[in-house]
Amino acid sequence: MEPIHDLKKMDAEIRHIKSAAEKLSRMGENFPALARNAHRILASVKMLELNICDPVALDMDD
Repeated sequence: MEPIHDLKKMDAEIRHIKSAAEKLSRMGENFPALARNAHRILASVKMLELNICDPVALDMDD
């Protein structure tokens, strides 16, 4: 059974989501609803980064 808190895997998935949302945001230049929703996704991803990615990066620096 996988550990519940595999932070490195979570970090990789969050980065993948961010990349996809950024691509959608660029694609939405002429599609306002897509751009707005991609922006909302990126705001949520930012919170995930603060909670998961930043601590993982700090741990890797040690």
